Amino acid sequence: MYSYLFFAQSFYSPICMRHHMKIDKKLILAGVLITLMVAAGSNQIFLKSSSVAGQQQKSTNNNATINIRPNVQTDFNPNVTWPKISKTAYVDPFGVIIGDCEIGKLVLVAPFAVCRGDEGTPIYIGDYSNLQDGVILHSLETTTHGKNIDDRRYSAQGQLLKGNDTAFKTGFAIYVGSKVSLAHDVMVHGPAYIGNDTFVGMKSLIFDAKLGKRDAIGVSSTITNGVNIADDKFVPPGSIITTQAQADKLPARVGSSYEKLNGFVLHVNQELAKGYNAQTIQKLATEIEDEIEEVGEIQSGSPTGSLNATANSNITQVGTK
Repeated sequence: MYSYLFFAQSFYSPICMRHHMKIDKKLILAGVLITLMVAAGSNQIFLKSSSVAGQQQKSTNNNATINIRPNVQTDFNPNVTWPKISKTAYVDPFGVIIGDCEIGKLVLVAPFAVCRGDEGTPIYIGDYSNLQDGVILHSLETTTHGKNIDDRRYSAQGQLLKGNDTAFKTGFAIYVGSKVSLAHDVMVHGPAYIGNDTFVGMKSLIFDAKLGKRDAIGVSSTITNGVNIADDKFVPPGSIITTQAQADKLPARVGSSYEKLNGFVLHVNQELAKGYNAQTIQKLATEIEDEIEEVGEIQSGSPTGSLNATANSNITQVGTK
């Protein structure tokens, strides 16, 4: 924010001082906000794109960093990678994105949701999906000492990959498609694949499994042990699916109590992402306006920002305190 303010101050202030004019705060504010909007290319400005994210910032704790940060280098993951986050995504300040995580358009990452791409990588979250409160994404390592590990990555099309497959390099430890809802406290631990338009209910666990497109997973379900759920299936709440025979017997989503649930959930979370983004811009506009007000007072030596105030009167006020 301060870089934009410095630009506005350095550009406008000398002109105003030379001509004994008052600083036009509204003009400066409008210019700064237009610059921000053009630079962002959307209504999301405080989240970092892949390039901006490289500018790591420190919090008030000298040993802590912001909630979006790179992974550390290890023997199983020699690459230090910053998250790639769409400019239209919204990551709550209490959400955490670490390492090789890619977050798509209008994705909502709610408070205390975590995408931790520091072991099994990469992790992909498709456009218009949502990670609700307490969601955890993590994965088993996919390489060790430079060697690929079989069956630890999926292709974008859902194929489980062997280490010697040429597609392994572009595969994903976790792949979450577009328009997927991961409800509160869901854990997805890779290797895992979730197809487009799928809903995963609260407190469910997906580990070493593949979900198809348009599936609906009931609350508190567990799906693991290498099973593959076909498209358009319904997993009743509380299910424990550990064999392919169980998966093959699952009923259809259409006609179930969860048939249309994901559509409603997607709408709500996309609207929340838009709303929080707009709120962030409004907050930034207020902060910029306050800063411009302060700059005007400092330049003029007057609490009112009047350039007619004399330097001597300002010195006298300071000296009498």
